[in-house]
Amino acid sequence: MPSRRDAPDAGHVLDVVAARLRASGQHMTRPRRAVAEVLAAAGGHLGAEGVVQAVAEQAPDVHRASVYRALEALAAAGVVQHVHLGHGGTAYHLVDLGADGGGRHLHLQCDGCGTVVDAPAAVLAGASRRLRRDHGFVLDATHVALSGRCAACAGGSTRPG
Repeated sequence: MPSRRDAPDAGHVLDVVAARLRASGQHMTRPRRAVAEVLAAAGGHLGAEGVVQAVAEQAPDVHRASVYRALEALAAAGVVQHVHLGHGGTAYHLVDLGADGGGRHLHLQCDGCGTVVDAPAAVLAGASRRLRRDHGFVLDATHVALSGRCAACAGGSTRPG
């Protein structure tokens, strides 16, 4: 599941994560810190097992169950986003922790090479409005990856189909 963004400053990430945890009535525990550090260093999407393995290398005393609980707590605090990728895989990454806090976004996964690309949630704003208007359905497209073909696998074509 290749995808990498520039890794943010780890100190800043940990400060923001700790502040958001406090704001939601939680604390920065050793497992949460280790998971945040791993995701910050990755700069992209990691599967749960990838997070567990990286935490085990960095902090061998952190139990794998604690890593899963930390991922859940960080997602609940709004600092980690998980996305369901094709064929049942789940990936985790830090949201954009900038001042605007609007880090949730879409994921586009290539059926050919497996690359995961981030896209702004606004890309589907029109479809979201229409689904709500016509069907009363509130779309959350940030939870699953949209599948298709990247430009390279589509032979350079950016046109659908």
